[in-house]
Order: sequence, then C-alpha cells, then structure tokens
Amino acid sequence: MTASRTDARPAAALGTLLETDEQRALRAAVAALGKRYGRAYFTDVVREGGHTDALWADAAKAGYLGVNLPEEYGGGGAGITELSIVLEELGTAGCPLLMLIVSPAICGTVIARFGTEEQRREWLPGLADGTRTMAFGITEPDAGSNSHRITTTARRDGADWLLTGRKVFVSGVDIADATLVVGRTEDARTGRLKPCLFVVPRDAPGFTRRMIDMELAAPEKQFELALDDVRLPSSALVGDEDAGLLQLFAGLNPERVMTAAFALGMARYAVDRAVEYATTRQVWKEPIGAHQAIAHPLAQAHIEIELARLMTRKAAQLYDAGDDAGAGEAANMAKYAAGEAAVRAVDQAVHTLGGNGLTREYGLASLVTAARVARIAPVSREMILNYVSHQSLGLPKSY
Repeated sequence: MTASRTDARPAAALGTLLETDEQRALRAAVAALGKRYGRAYFTDVVREGGHTDALWADAAKAGYLGVNLPEEYGGGGAGITELSIVLEELGTAGCPLLMLIVSPAICGTVIARFGTEEQRREWLPGLADGTRTMAFGITEPDAGSNSHRITTTARRDGADWLLTGRKVFVSGVDIADATLVVGRTEDARTGRLKPCLFVVPRDAPGFTRRMIDMELAAPEKQFELALDDVRLPSSALVGDEDAGLLQLFAGLNPERVMTAAFALGMARYAVDRAVEYATTRQVWKEPIGAHQAIAHPLAQAHIEIELARLMTRKAAQLYDAGDDAGAGEAANMAKYAAGEAAVRAVDQAVHTLGGNGLTREYGLASLVTAARVARIAPVSREMILNYVSHQSLGLPKSY
C-alpha cells in the first residue's frame, strides 16, 4: 500500500499553533517507526499468539515508552500530551501498543506523583526503558469500574497488609512484573471504606490469574484475578493512605486521554485505508471516491476524528498543567468523542471497501470489534454522559 496523506504529514491537521516543534518532531518520528512495522506485523503477532516485543523494544530504545516520566528516573520529562502522540501515531500505522495506556500512563503516573522515593527508584526507570511493565486492576465482576462499589479490601495484619478480592478484564498480567491493584481500606475516623492502591508482584502467594477467552484480536490478553489474603509489606501501598480518590484519578484521567488516543489512531488508520481504496478503486468511469455517497461519509468521519483530536489535546494539556478537575471533564469528553468517532470511522471504512473490507488483506475487519472497546472501556459512554450531565451541567442524579 502507498502512504496516505495523514501518513505523510501526521501533524499537519493539528497545525503549528497547537503543537510545539518538539511535539511535531516526535509525531513524525513515531509515525516513521510505526510505518516500519505496520498492520501486517501486528496481525502476524496476533495470529501467532505472541506479543509486540520487537516494536516495544524499538519504541523503548527511542525513548518513547517513558516520554511522560520524570527525567531523574530515566524518563523523557514530558507529559501525557507526548505519550498520547506516541500511541496515536502507532495506532495510525496499524500497530498500537495497548500497554502504553497501562504501564507508563496509569501506573507510571501514579507512582511518579504519589509513590515513595523508594517506589519511584524501584519502578520508574524500568517502566521508562521498557524492561519492566505493570498492569492495572480496578474493574470487578459486580462493580465494574465504580470505585464506590469495589469489594477488594485490604486490612492490616501487623506491619503488613492482607489483600482479598477479585478483578476482571485486566490487560497484560501475563507479561507484567506486577499489578497495581485498586482496593479499599477502612478509614479509622469514619469507618467508611476508601480506595487505596497496592503494588502486587506477579508471583505473590495467593495471587492467581485466569485468562478470559475474548473475541477481540489483540496481542494483549485479558485476565480475571483472584486475591486470597495476599500478604503485602507496608511498602506495597502507593502514596498516602488518606489520599483516596485523588490518587486514583491521577491514573484514571491519563487512562481516558490515552484511550482516546488509542481510538483516534484506529480511526485514522481506517479512514486512511478507505480513502486510499476509494481513490484507486474504479467500477465505472471514475474512482468510487468521486461519488458523494462514498466521499461524504468519509469526509464526515474525518471531521469527527479531528474534533475528537482537539478535545484529546485539550484534556492532555490540562492534565499536564496540573488542572486535575478540568482534565477530568475534558478527558471524559475526549474519550467519549474518540470512541464514537472510531466506531463510525471503522464502520464506514469497511462499508467503503465492501467485501474487501472483511478480508485480512486490508486489515479492517478486526477493527470492527476493537473499535467498540473504545465505547465500553475503561468507562462506558453512558457513565461519561452521567458524569457530564451531573458535573458539567449540574443536573440531578437518578441514583
């Protein structure tokens, strides 16, 4: 396949006013790396049941994996803005790295902001250079990602903690050195349970995993976790026991921004393939892209993608500026907009190619399932609409 317009000029749509020279250079460099691997590499890895180790290693060597982490711990000293650029461009090339969301964006950010100096020195250099990875466990069978209903609990036993509970849909546990688990502890003053985060090593006694059989075609596997009185030292608790939701959302807001970037890369890849096909595929006298029934839906998809990119950019900038409240609203909106744009873009791309859109050759059919993930995870679009209606508009709650 020949390079499409957005492959050739990956930053042009955002323009010089929205990105610095360094950010545009990063976007171009990551786009070039992604192009060297491409969709064929990604689908081959999935088909063989492997992992994207080669791409991960090259991205690490170039300094992309830890671009958001502090320089004093081996990172790039930039922010979620830059890390989202990395993920979006790899996705646009057809080879996204899901663990970028989990390891450096969620876990790395939480540890960098709230971890002890010992935790930072232990984990951040490895997360930055790709030699270590960390999974993130919050979702539960009965609570979803509602932190107020999480039943995984931690109780003190002398100087240690005992962690008990279950988690589901945890990505990459098989390749992670540890999992950052969201549990709840009892507030000594009120008796109420509050969220806390614990680093659980993969080989901790009582910590078991079961792979969930998914229809989703991805190198990263999904797991159900069981924690049966997993004994952890006091040093496993990340940050202040009383920080609660502040620490949790320090990881969840970047997760939403990065999920938006993941969806945008997927959407751009799909539209690029459709535009290329519509430009060259000729049924009557002109290429099919000359017909408005083909051209207009693709133009609409492109507009929706660009709008979602702007909101993603806003959310990342607010987070990097330290505006947690503003970032929370924008990150939810960005995730919603990008998820909707991805679903429609993939659907229209497949429709543009007709039967060819369902073949392995064009690499679009597997995105039909993958695109819907952006509507569901890490938070459903309905819960985002709840957030916006209550927090942004001030409407009353029904629950």
